[in-house]
Amino acid sequence: MKKTSVFPGMKSRRLPVALTLLLLLAALGLQAQYYALPGGSKRSPKIHFELVNNLMVIPVEVNGTPLSFILDSGVSKPILFNLADQDSIELKNVSRISIQGLGAGDPIEALASVGNTFKIGGMLNPSQPLYVVLDKEMNFSPALGVPIHGIIGYDLFRDLVVEVNYGRKFLRFHNPQYYTSKPRSREVTLPLEVKGSKAYLKGSVVVSEQGEIPVKLLVDTGSSDAVWLFPGTEKGLEIPHKNYEDFLGKGLSGTIYGKRTKIKQIRLGDYVLKDAKAAFPYMESFQSLQLGDRNGSLGGEVLKRFNMVFNYPQGEVTLSRNAHFDAPFHFNMAGIEIEHAGVRYIAERISDSRGVVMQDSDPFGNVHIMLDGQTRVSLVPEIVVSAIRAGSPADEVGLREGDVILAVNGKRIHEYKLQEIVKMINEREGKRVKLLIERYNRNLLFSFVLKDLFE
Repeated sequence: MKKTSVFPGMKSRRLPVALTLLLLLAALGLQAQYYALPGGSKRSPKIHFELVNNLMVIPVEVNGTPLSFILDSGVSKPILFNLADQDSIELKNVSRISIQGLGAGDPIEALASVGNTFKIGGMLNPSQPLYVVLDKEMNFSPALGVPIHGIIGYDLFRDLVVEVNYGRKFLRFHNPQYYTSKPRSREVTLPLEVKGSKAYLKGSVVVSEQGEIPVKLLVDTGSSDAVWLFPGTEKGLEIPHKNYEDFLGKGLSGTIYGKRTKIKQIRLGDYVLKDAKAAFPYMESFQSLQLGDRNGSLGGEVLKRFNMVFNYPQGEVTLSRNAHFDAPFHFNMAGIEIEHAGVRYIAERISDSRGVVMQDSDPFGNVHIMLDGQTRVSLVPEIVVSAIRAGSPADEVGLREGDVILAVNGKRIHEYKLQEIVKMINEREGKRVKLLIERYNRNLLFSFVLKDLFE
Protein backbone atom coordinates (compact mmCIF):
# COMPACT_ATOMS: atom_id res chain seq x y z
CA MET A 1 0.00 0.00 0.00
CA LYS A 2 1.43 3.32 -1.05
CA LYS A 3 1.46 6.20 1.43
CA THR A 4 2.54 9.81 1.28
CA SER A 5 2.72 12.75 3.68
CA VAL A 6 1.57 16.24 2.72
CA PHE A 7 3.64 19.05 4.26
CA PRO A 8 2.75 22.75 4.09
CA GLY A 9 4.19 24.29 0.95
CA MET A 10 5.66 21.03 -0.31
CA LYS A 11 5.03 20.02 -3.90
CA SER A 12 3.97 16.40 -4.21
CA ARG A 13 6.27 14.20 -6.26
CA ARG A 14 6.26 10.71 -7.77
CA LEU A 15 2.49 10.77 -8.21
CA PRO A 16 0.60 9.21 -11.14
CA VAL A 17 -0.36 11.27 -14.17
CA ALA A 18 -3.28 13.63 -13.50
CA LEU A 19 -6.73 12.08 -13.74
CA THR A 20 -10.03 13.74 -14.52
CA LEU A 21 -12.51 14.07 -11.67
CA LEU A 22 -15.13 11.93 -13.41
CA LEU A 23 -12.75 9.01 -13.82
CA LEU A 24 -11.64 9.32 -10.23
CA LEU A 25 -15.16 9.39 -8.86
CA ALA A 26 -15.77 6.01 -10.47
CA ALA A 27 -12.61 4.65 -8.84
CA LEU A 28 -13.51 6.03 -5.40
CA GLY A 29 -16.91 4.41 -5.60
CA LEU A 30 -15.34 0.95 -5.82
CA GLN A 31 -13.93 1.11 -2.30
CA ALA A 32 -16.38 0.14 0.45
CA GLN A 33 -16.57 2.73 3.19
CA TYR A 34 -19.07 3.52 5.95
CA TYR A 35 -19.35 5.01 9.43
CA ALA A 36 -19.80 2.51 12.25
CA LEU A 37 -21.29 3.55 15.60
CA PRO A 38 -19.18 2.83 18.69
CA GLY A 39 -20.06 0.26 21.31
CA GLY A 40 -22.93 -1.36 19.48
CA SER A 41 -25.29 -0.36 16.71
CA LYS A 42 -28.07 0.73 19.10
CA ARG A 43 -26.00 3.48 20.68
CA SER A 44 -26.47 7.09 19.53
CA PRO A 45 -23.26 9.08 20.05
CA LYS A 46 -23.45 12.83 20.57
CA ILE A 47 -20.89 15.49 19.70
CA HIS A 48 -20.95 19.24 20.25
CA PHE A 49 -20.24 21.71 17.49
CA GLU A 50 -19.22 25.36 17.37
CA LEU A 51 -21.68 27.55 15.46
CA VAL A 52 -19.62 30.13 13.59
CA ASN A 53 -21.33 32.47 11.12
CA ASN A 54 -24.22 29.97 10.81
CA LEU A 55 -21.80 27.09 10.06
CA MET A 56 -21.30 23.95 12.17
CA VAL A 57 -17.61 23.31 12.96
CA ILE A 58 -16.96 19.78 14.23
CA PRO A 59 -13.83 17.89 15.38
CA VAL A 60 -12.66 15.20 12.95
CA GLU A 61 -9.64 12.94 13.33
CA VAL A 62 -7.97 12.04 10.01
CA ASN A 63 -5.44 9.21 10.18
CA GLY A 64 -4.77 10.14 13.80
CA THR A 65 -4.49 13.91 13.25
CA PRO A 66 -7.16 16.07 14.98
CA LEU A 67 -8.67 18.67 12.61
CA SER A 68 -11.68 20.99 12.40
CA PHE A 69 -14.26 20.50 9.63
CA ILE A 70 -17.38 22.33 8.50
CA LEU A 71 -20.37 19.98 8.34
CA ASP A 72 -21.50 20.64 4.77
CA SER A 73 -24.47 18.67 3.46
CA GLY A 74 -23.77 20.08 -0.01
CA VAL A 75 -20.41 18.29 -0.45
CA SER A 76 -20.09 14.70 -1.67
CA LYS A 77 -16.64 13.62 -0.40
CA PRO A 78 -14.53 15.27 2.34
CA ILE A 79 -12.20 17.99 1.12
CA LEU A 80 -9.04 19.02 2.98
CA PHE A 81 -7.40 22.45 2.66
CA ASN A 82 -5.50 24.94 4.84
CA LEU A 83 -3.01 22.49 6.33
CA ALA A 84 -0.39 25.16 7.09
CA ASP A 85 -0.71 24.70 10.85
CA GLN A 86 -0.03 20.97 10.64
CA ASP A 87 3.45 19.43 10.73
CA SER A 88 2.30 16.60 8.49
CA ILE A 89 -0.76 14.53 7.65
CA GLU A 90 -0.45 11.00 6.35
CA LEU A 91 -2.62 10.33 3.31
CA LYS A 92 -3.02 6.97 1.62
CA ASN A 93 -3.13 5.98 -2.07
CA VAL A 94 -2.73 9.45 -3.54
CA SER A 95 -3.33 10.61 -7.14
CA ARG A 96 -3.26 14.03 -8.76
CA ILE A 97 -6.51 15.38 -10.22
CA SER A 98 -8.16 18.64 -11.19
CA ILE A 99 -11.61 19.53 -9.87
CA GLN A 100 -14.24 22.09 -10.85
CA GLY A 101 -16.45 23.50 -8.14
CA LEU A 102 -18.75 26.42 -7.53
CA GLY A 103 -17.45 29.64 -9.09
CA ALA A 104 -16.64 30.97 -12.56
CA GLY A 105 -12.90 30.23 -12.41
CA ASP A 106 -10.82 27.44 -13.93
CA PRO A 107 -10.54 23.94 -12.43
CA ILE A 108 -8.09 23.73 -9.53
CA GLU A 109 -5.29 21.29 -8.78
CA ALA A 110 -5.98 18.73 -6.07
CA LEU A 111 -5.04 15.32 -4.73
CA ALA A 112 -7.36 12.33 -4.37
CA SER A 113 -6.79 9.79 -1.62
CA VAL A 114 -8.58 6.56 -0.64
CA GLY A 115 -8.36 4.25 2.35
CA ASN A 116 -8.12 6.92 5.06
CA THR A 117 -9.33 6.45 8.64
CA PHE A 118 -11.82 9.07 9.85
CA LYS A 119 -12.94 9.23 13.48
CA ILE A 120 -15.81 11.47 14.59
CA GLY A 121 -17.09 11.32 18.17
CA GLY A 122 -16.13 7.67 18.49
CA MET A 123 -17.60 6.73 15.10
CA LEU A 124 -15.09 5.18 12.75
CA ASN A 125 -14.77 4.95 8.99
CA PRO A 126 -11.64 2.89 8.16
CA SER A 127 -11.77 3.54 4.41
CA GLN A 128 -12.76 7.14 3.69
CA PRO A 129 -11.98 8.72 0.29
CA LEU A 130 -11.07 12.41 0.33
CA TYR A 131 -9.70 15.27 -1.77
CA VAL A 132 -6.93 17.70 -0.87
CA VAL A 133 -7.03 21.19 -2.41
CA LEU A 134 -3.49 22.48 -2.97
CA ASP A 135 -4.44 26.13 -3.57
CA LYS A 136 -3.25 28.16 -0.55
CA GLU A 137 -5.94 30.76 -1.26
CA MET A 138 -8.64 28.23 -0.37
CA ASN A 139 -8.76 29.07 3.32
CA PHE A 140 -11.90 29.82 5.32
CA SER A 141 -10.09 30.36 8.64
CA PRO A 142 -9.39 34.14 8.28
CA ALA A 143 -13.03 34.94 7.44
CA LEU A 144 -14.43 32.78 10.27
CA GLY A 145 -11.82 33.55 12.91
CA VAL A 146 -11.33 29.87 13.85
CA PRO A 147 -9.15 27.14 12.29
CA ILE A 148 -10.91 25.27 9.48
CA HIS A 149 -9.13 22.37 7.78
CA GLY A 150 -11.85 20.92 5.59
CA ILE A 151 -15.48 20.13 4.85
CA ILE A 152 -17.39 16.86 5.23
CA GLY A 153 -21.01 15.99 4.54
CA TYR A 154 -22.78 13.39 2.45
CA ASP A 155 -21.02 10.26 3.75
CA LEU A 156 -22.23 11.01 7.30
CA PHE A 157 -25.79 11.78 6.23
CA ARG A 158 -25.91 8.75 3.91
CA ASP A 159 -24.88 6.20 6.55
CA LEU A 160 -26.72 7.56 9.60
CA VAL A 161 -29.78 9.39 10.83
CA VAL A 162 -28.33 12.77 11.82
CA GLU A 163 -30.01 14.85 14.51
CA VAL A 164 -28.95 18.51 14.40
CA ASN A 165 -29.78 20.58 17.46
CA TYR A 166 -28.88 24.14 16.45
CA GLY A 167 -30.36 25.48 19.68
CA ARG A 168 -28.05 23.52 22.00
CA LYS A 169 -25.27 23.07 19.43
CA PHE A 170 -24.93 19.33 19.28
CA LEU A 171 -25.24 16.48 16.77
CA ARG A 172 -26.55 13.02 17.58
CA PHE A 173 -26.07 10.07 15.25
CA HIS A 174 -28.47 7.13 15.03
CA ASN A 175 -28.36 3.75 13.30
CA PRO A 176 -31.10 3.90 10.62
CA GLN A 177 -31.97 0.25 11.29
CA TYR A 178 -32.96 0.96 14.90
CA TYR A 179 -34.03 4.60 14.71
CA THR A 180 -37.63 5.35 15.68
CA SER A 181 -38.90 8.90 15.56
CA LYS A 182 -40.70 10.33 18.57
CA PRO A 183 -43.41 12.69 17.30
CA ARG A 184 -43.54 15.98 19.18
CA SER A 185 -46.01 18.84 19.02
CA ARG A 186 -45.36 21.60 16.52
CA GLU A 187 -42.81 19.60 14.51
CA VAL A 188 -43.13 18.92 10.80
CA THR A 189 -41.78 16.00 8.78
CA LEU A 190 -41.21 16.77 5.10
CA PRO A 191 -40.10 14.67 2.12
CA LEU A 192 -36.38 14.92 1.40
CA GLU A 193 -35.22 14.04 -2.10
CA VAL A 194 -31.72 12.54 -2.03
CA LYS A 195 -30.16 12.40 -5.47
CA GLY A 196 -26.52 12.22 -6.54
CA SER A 197 -25.17 12.80 -3.00
CA LYS A 198 -27.33 15.94 -2.60
CA ALA A 199 -30.52 16.50 -0.61
CA TYR A 200 -33.39 18.70 -1.80
CA LEU A 201 -36.35 20.15 0.07
CA LYS A 202 -39.50 21.58 -1.49
CA GLY A 203 -41.07 24.74 -0.18
CA SER A 204 -42.28 28.09 -1.47
CA VAL A 205 -41.26 31.74 -1.50
CA VAL A 206 -43.08 35.03 -1.90
CA VAL A 207 -40.78 37.42 -3.76
CA SER A 208 -43.10 40.34 -4.47
CA GLU A 209 -46.80 40.50 -5.31
CA GLN A 210 -47.20 37.32 -7.40
CA GLY A 211 -48.09 35.10 -4.46
CA GLU A 212 -46.34 31.89 -3.39
CA ILE A 213 -43.89 30.38 -5.86
CA PRO A 214 -43.02 26.69 -5.43
CA VAL A 215 -39.28 26.05 -5.19
CA LYS A 216 -36.97 23.06 -4.90
CA LEU A 217 -33.91 23.95 -2.82
CA LEU A 218 -30.60 22.24 -2.14
CA VAL A 219 -30.17 21.73 1.61
CA ASP A 220 -26.72 23.26 2.18
CA THR A 221 -25.48 23.38 5.77
CA GLY A 222 -22.12 24.54 4.36
CA SER A 223 -23.59 27.88 3.26
CA SER A 224 -23.72 30.66 5.87
CA ASP A 225 -26.31 32.55 3.81
CA ALA A 226 -30.11 32.33 4.12
CA VAL A 227 -31.50 31.38 0.72
CA TRP A 228 -30.15 31.58 -2.85
CA LEU A 229 -32.66 31.72 -5.68
CA PHE A 230 -32.01 31.22 -9.38
CA PRO A 231 -33.87 33.81 -11.47
CA GLY A 232 -36.09 32.56 -14.25
CA THR A 233 -36.14 28.92 -13.13
CA GLU A 234 -39.76 29.25 -12.04
CA LYS A 235 -42.51 31.63 -13.19
CA GLY A 236 -42.31 34.83 -11.12
CA LEU A 237 -38.94 33.98 -9.63
CA GLU A 238 -37.22 37.24 -10.57
CA ILE A 239 -34.94 39.67 -8.75
CA PRO A 240 -36.92 42.29 -6.78
CA HIS A 241 -36.46 45.91 -7.77
CA LYS A 242 -34.82 46.79 -4.44
CA ASN A 243 -31.45 45.05 -4.39
CA TYR A 244 -27.72 45.67 -4.36
CA GLU A 245 -24.70 43.86 -5.70
CA ASP A 246 -22.88 41.88 -3.04
CA PHE A 247 -20.19 39.31 -2.34
CA LEU A 248 -22.07 36.06 -1.65
CA GLY A 249 -19.32 33.56 -0.90
CA LYS A 250 -16.34 31.61 -2.11
CA GLY A 251 -16.47 28.31 -3.98
CA LEU A 252 -13.75 25.89 -5.03
CA SER A 253 -13.52 27.60 -8.41
CA GLY A 254 -13.78 31.26 -7.49
CA THR A 255 -15.61 34.06 -5.71
CA ILE A 256 -19.39 34.26 -6.09
CA TYR A 257 -21.25 37.54 -6.53
CA GLY A 258 -24.90 38.34 -7.07
CA LYS A 259 -27.80 40.54 -6.08
CA ARG A 260 -28.69 40.78 -2.40
CA THR A 261 -32.32 41.49 -1.55
CA LYS A 262 -35.19 40.82 0.85
CA ILE A 263 -38.20 38.65 0.04
CA LYS A 264 -41.59 38.63 1.75
CA GLN A 265 -41.48 35.06 3.02
CA ILE A 266 -40.07 31.54 2.90
CA ARG A 267 -42.39 28.62 3.65
CA LEU A 268 -41.19 25.15 4.71
CA GLY A 269 -44.21 22.99 5.52
CA ASP A 270 -46.21 24.85 8.18
CA TYR A 271 -43.31 27.16 9.06
CA VAL A 272 -43.20 30.66 7.57
CA LEU A 273 -40.26 33.07 7.82
CA LYS A 274 -41.18 36.69 7.07
CA ASP A 275 -38.98 39.41 5.53
CA ALA A 276 -36.23 36.93 4.77
CA LYS A 277 -32.79 37.69 3.43
CA ALA A 278 -32.23 36.29 -0.06
CA ALA A 279 -29.67 36.43 -2.83
CA PHE A 280 -29.80 35.85 -6.56
CA PRO A 281 -26.28 34.67 -7.53
CA TYR A 282 -24.92 35.38 -10.98
CA MET A 283 -25.44 32.14 -12.87
CA GLU A 284 -21.97 32.01 -14.48
CA SER A 285 -20.76 30.66 -11.13
CA PHE A 286 -22.84 27.52 -11.79
CA GLN A 287 -21.75 26.96 -15.39
CA SER A 288 -19.98 23.67 -14.57
CA LEU A 289 -22.88 22.21 -12.54
CA GLN A 290 -25.97 20.33 -13.63
CA LEU A 291 -28.78 22.14 -11.81
CA GLY A 292 -31.71 20.10 -13.14
CA ASP A 293 -35.02 21.36 -11.71
CA ARG A 294 -33.40 22.99 -8.70
CA ASN A 295 -34.41 26.61 -7.95
CA GLY A 296 -31.75 27.53 -5.39
CA SER A 297 -30.16 26.64 -2.05
CA LEU A 298 -31.20 26.76 1.60
CA GLY A 299 -28.33 27.83 3.87
CA GLY A 300 -27.40 28.07 7.53
CA GLU A 301 -29.11 31.38 8.32
CA VAL A 302 -32.45 29.66 7.69
CA LEU A 303 -31.53 26.15 8.84
CA LYS A 304 -30.21 27.31 12.24
CA ARG A 305 -33.76 28.42 13.14
CA PHE A 306 -34.77 24.76 13.43
CA ASN A 307 -33.72 21.64 15.25
CA MET A 308 -33.66 18.98 12.55
CA VAL A 309 -33.48 15.24 12.03
CA PHE A 310 -32.07 14.28 8.63
CA ASN A 311 -33.12 10.76 7.64
CA TYR A 312 -31.56 10.22 4.22
CA PRO A 313 -32.30 6.44 4.20
CA GLN A 314 -36.04 7.13 4.60
CA GLY A 315 -36.01 10.29 2.47
CA GLU A 316 -37.37 12.68 5.06
CA VAL A 317 -36.40 15.54 7.37
CA THR A 318 -38.13 16.61 10.58
CA LEU A 319 -38.18 20.30 11.60
CA SER A 320 -39.03 21.95 14.90
CA ARG A 321 -38.51 25.62 15.59
CA ASN A 322 -35.95 26.72 18.20
CA ALA A 323 -34.92 29.94 19.95
CA HIS A 324 -33.34 31.31 16.76
CA PHE A 325 -36.60 31.15 14.80
CA ASP A 326 -37.72 34.76 15.28
CA ALA A 327 -34.24 36.33 15.17
CA PRO A 328 -33.95 39.09 12.54
CA PHE A 329 -31.97 38.26 9.42
CA HIS A 330 -28.47 39.71 9.36
CA PHE A 331 -27.59 42.23 6.62
CA ASN A 332 -24.20 43.80 6.07
CA MET A 333 -25.39 47.39 6.54
CA ALA A 334 -21.88 48.82 7.01
CA GLY A 335 -20.70 47.34 3.72
CA ILE A 336 -17.36 45.90 4.87
CA GLU A 337 -16.01 42.37 5.14
CA ILE A 338 -13.45 41.71 7.86
CA GLU A 339 -11.08 38.84 8.50
CA HIS A 340 -8.31 37.60 10.76
CA ALA A 341 -4.92 38.51 9.25
CA GLY A 342 -2.30 37.14 11.62
CA VAL A 343 -1.31 38.71 14.94
CA ARG A 344 -0.03 42.01 16.28
CA TYR A 345 1.54 43.31 19.50
CA ILE A 346 -0.37 45.70 21.75
CA ALA A 347 0.74 47.43 24.97
CA GLU A 348 -1.80 47.77 27.79
CA ARG A 349 -1.51 49.46 31.17
CA ILE A 350 -2.40 46.95 33.89
CA SER A 351 -2.25 49.22 36.96
CA ASP A 352 -4.44 52.11 38.02
CA SER A 353 -3.31 55.63 39.01
CA ARG A 354 -2.26 54.32 42.46
CA GLY A 355 -0.01 51.69 40.93
CA VAL A 356 -2.36 48.82 41.88
CA VAL A 357 -2.24 46.03 39.31
CA MET A 358 -5.64 45.25 37.85
CA GLN A 359 -6.93 41.70 37.43
CA ASP A 360 -5.18 39.93 34.57
CA SER A 361 -7.62 38.29 32.18
CA ASP A 362 -6.64 36.88 28.81
CA PRO A 363 -9.36 35.23 26.69
CA PHE A 364 -6.85 34.35 23.96
CA GLY A 365 -4.19 32.69 26.11
CA ASN A 366 -1.46 34.59 24.29
CA VAL A 367 2.12 35.49 25.18
CA HIS A 368 2.67 38.37 27.64
CA ILE A 369 5.74 40.50 28.25
CA MET A 370 5.70 42.51 31.50
CA LEU A 371 7.36 45.94 31.50
CA ASP A 372 8.13 47.61 34.87
CA GLY A 373 5.28 45.69 36.47
CA GLN A 374 2.66 48.10 35.05
CA THR A 375 2.48 47.46 31.29
CA ARG A 376 1.61 44.26 29.50
CA VAL A 377 2.61 43.59 25.87
CA SER A 378 0.30 40.99 24.34
CA LEU A 379 0.19 39.16 21.06
CA VAL A 380 -3.42 39.39 19.79
CA PRO A 381 -5.30 38.70 16.54
CA GLU A 382 -5.12 41.39 13.86
CA ILE A 383 -8.46 42.15 12.20
CA VAL A 384 -8.44 43.86 8.80
CA VAL A 385 -10.96 45.15 6.29
CA SER A 386 -10.87 42.52 3.51
CA ALA A 387 -13.50 44.01 1.16
CA ILE A 388 -15.74 47.08 0.84
CA ARG A 389 -19.05 47.31 -1.00
CA ALA A 390 -19.22 50.26 -3.38
CA GLY A 391 -21.62 52.97 -2.21
CA SER A 392 -21.93 51.56 1.32
CA PRO A 393 -21.66 53.77 4.45
CA ALA A 394 -18.10 52.51 5.06
CA ASP A 395 -17.12 53.27 1.47
CA GLU A 396 -18.60 56.76 1.57
CA VAL A 397 -16.55 57.83 4.61
CA GLY A 398 -13.27 56.59 3.10
CA LEU A 399 -12.50 53.22 4.68
CA ARG A 400 -10.16 51.12 2.55
CA GLU A 401 -9.35 47.47 2.05
CA GLY A 402 -6.38 46.58 4.26
CA ASP A 403 -7.26 48.98 7.09
CA VAL A 404 -6.51 47.41 10.47
CA ILE A 405 -9.43 47.73 12.90
CA LEU A 406 -8.36 48.67 16.43
CA ALA A 407 -11.66 49.58 18.11
CA VAL A 408 -15.41 49.72 17.49
CA ASN A 409 -17.29 52.46 19.35
CA GLY A 410 -14.45 52.74 21.84
CA LYS A 411 -14.19 48.99 22.50
CA ARG A 412 -10.79 47.46 21.76
CA ILE A 413 -11.64 44.57 19.46
CA HIS A 414 -8.89 42.18 20.56
CA GLU A 415 -11.16 41.20 23.45
CA TYR A 416 -13.85 39.85 21.08
CA LYS A 417 -14.27 37.00 18.62
CA LEU A 418 -14.44 37.83 14.91
CA GLN A 419 -18.17 37.16 14.60
CA GLU A 420 -18.85 39.32 17.67
CA ILE A 421 -17.01 42.18 15.94
CA VAL A 422 -19.12 41.70 12.80
CA LYS A 423 -22.25 41.98 14.95
CA MET A 424 -20.94 45.13 16.67
CA ILE A 425 -20.38 46.82 13.31
CA ASN A 426 -23.81 45.84 11.91
CA GLU A 427 -25.97 45.84 15.01
CA ARG A 428 -29.06 47.81 13.96
CA GLU A 429 -30.41 50.41 11.56
CA GLY A 430 -29.72 54.01 12.62
CA LYS A 431 -26.80 53.14 14.88
CA ARG A 432 -23.70 55.32 14.56
CA VAL A 433 -20.56 53.22 14.24
CA LYS A 434 -17.14 54.65 15.03
CA LEU A 435 -14.14 52.65 13.82
CA LEU A 436 -10.62 53.37 15.00
CA ILE A 437 -8.28 51.99 12.37
CA GLU A 438 -4.57 51.91 11.65
CA ARG A 439 -3.38 52.84 8.15
CA TYR A 440 0.30 53.22 7.29
CA ASN A 441 1.23 53.50 11.00
CA ARG A 442 -1.34 56.25 11.57
CA ASN A 443 -4.49 55.93 13.69
CA LEU A 444 -7.63 57.31 12.03
CA LEU A 445 -11.23 57.53 13.26
CA PHE A 446 -14.15 56.97 10.88
CA SER A 447 -17.82 57.43 11.72
CA PHE A 448 -20.93 56.41 9.77
CA VAL A 449 -24.59 55.57 10.35
CA LEU A 450 -26.11 52.21 9.47
CA LYS A 451 -28.97 52.56 6.99
CA ASP A 452 -31.84 50.35 5.86
CA LEU A 453 -30.65 48.87 2.59
CA PHE A 454 -34.17 48.54 1.14
CA GLU A 455 -35.80 51.89 1.89
